[in-house]
Amino acid sequence: MKTTIEIAGPLFEEAKAVADREHTTLRALVEEGLRAVLASKTTAKPFKLRDASFKGCKGLAPEFADGNWERIRDAIYDVEKWRRR
Repeated sequence: MKTTIEIAGPLFEEAKAVADREHTTLRALVEEGLRAVLASKTTAKPFKLRDASFKGCKGLAPEFADGNWERIRDAIYDVEKWRRR
C-alpha cells in the first residue's frame, strides 16, 4: 500500500545512509522499524487487577449464610433499621 509520511530531514538522511550501508531500501528499513515497534507494543503484559479482597472476614454473617439474595437486598435497603441507630 502506498502512503506518504513526513520525516525530519536529519532522520531521513540518517535512515537513507543506513539503508545504503546495509544494501537495502528505505522502505524495507521503515517496515523493519515499524514491525519492531509494533511487536514491542503488543507483547506488553495485559492489565491485571490486583486482588484487593478483605482478609479479615470469615464469610457471610450467620443470618445470610444461605446466600438468599432477597434477604441480603432487603437488609441493605432496610432504612428503618438505620434510622433506629
